[in-house]
Amino acid sequence: MTADAEAGDESSIQPVLLVEPRDGTPEPLVTREELAAAAEGLAAGHGPVAVDAERASGYRYGQRAYLIQLRRAGYGTVLIDPIALPDLTSIDAALADAEWILHAANQDLPCLAEVGMRPRRLFDSELVGRLLGSERVSLSTMLEQHLSIRLEKGHSAADWSTRPLPKSWLVYAALDVELLIELRAVLVAELDRTGKREWAEQEFQAVLQAPPPPPRVDPWRRTSGIHGVRNRRQLAMIRALWEARDQLAARRDIAPGRVLPDAAIIGAVRANPLTIDALIALPVFGGHRQQRSAPYWLEALEAGRAVPESELPPVALMPTDPDAIPSPSRWREKDALAAARLVACREVVALNAEKHQVVVHNLLAGEIVRRLAWTSVTPLSVTAVRARMAELGARPWQIDLLAAELTEALDTTLPEPPQEPQAPAND
Repeated sequence: MTADAEAGDESSIQPVLLVEPRDGTPEPLVTREELAAAAEGLAAGHGPVAVDAERASGYRYGQRAYLIQLRRAGYGTVLIDPIALPDLTSIDAALADAEWILHAANQDLPCLAEVGMRPRRLFDSELVGRLLGSERVSLSTMLEQHLSIRLEKGHSAADWSTRPLPKSWLVYAALDVELLIELRAVLVAELDRTGKREWAEQEFQAVLQAPPPPPRVDPWRRTSGIHGVRNRRQLAMIRALWEARDQLAARRDIAPGRVLPDAAIIGAVRANPLTIDALIALPVFGGHRQQRSAPYWLEALEAGRAVPESELPPVALMPTDPDAIPSPSRWREKDALAAARLVACREVVALNAEKHQVVVHNLLAGEIVRRLAWTSVTPLSVTAVRARMAELGARPWQIDLLAAELTEALDTTLPEPPQEPQAPAND
């Protein structure tokens, strides 16, 4: 058989569907005695530990965990109910020396920290997929690609605050950590083969050391449909309704969009109802639940209408960052040379991403590229560019790989404008 035929046979292998964890599906722990036994068992296990968390995004207010899954060799899989057991520092202590394997760690680390779980060492399988050049890095895709195993999926968007959790949901949750340890082994071998192991380690450290994101400025401006509102009084009314909704959602522990959809906020502001009857005549507000809350929503609208002219929000959010840079779409008119530098720097990153088979934004964050190009570096030298990249948050491997070529790109000059043709001299 030829090599091409063998490759064809390999590519035609259908992934095996995994529908149940190999050791069965455990019930979630809900007592302190069960938790103590699990901490002891996990501590006695060996090797890295697979970790995952399920939230109730879209159903509950905030991003807290409603189920936490762990698996470690020598112990097996454990599911923990963090609502019944909100303090998991004993689990954290049991795993203090272990490497934690998470898929898309930055999504789960905040809710794990809320219950006292903070990894000291990390392996992020999604991040590794991007360093290996994969654009499609969902867990199911990576398991099919690297282990030829397909998971029984279907509950990722479920309301994990439901109690008791259905058996099929628990199976789904247990499967999310079932193969992470095996996947890690394959990915480590691939990192070693491609010479990217150190790159990954530096990225993991960056994830662990990243500070929490700062609070959003004017989060109400993210209301869907607000882009069509240019009237400052209407913006004040949107803000008042958004804040009233957020307070009610937090009090009821319900996702804000389930308390009142964004479309209802925009519709109410555009209609500008002055009475409860006029408000409940609008779509959504006429529902039985919203009718009970109608006085609350009308009061919010009236508060927005009463905002003094001097306190009305601006149509556009003014930048509060002293180092803010304009949108790249406006660079050509504001600073043509900076726009030319940006094009040159982006080309360097794109070519290297293709050469080293890394997803572009994982090779170097777009924000770093933009800040380098906007102000450049003066005096321009490789040493100075390396220092500036480090200041902007680039990792050492990125600096080593790109600094020299980015220095050349930053040395870009504007092309000479075309010369007007000379009129022929009269004889």
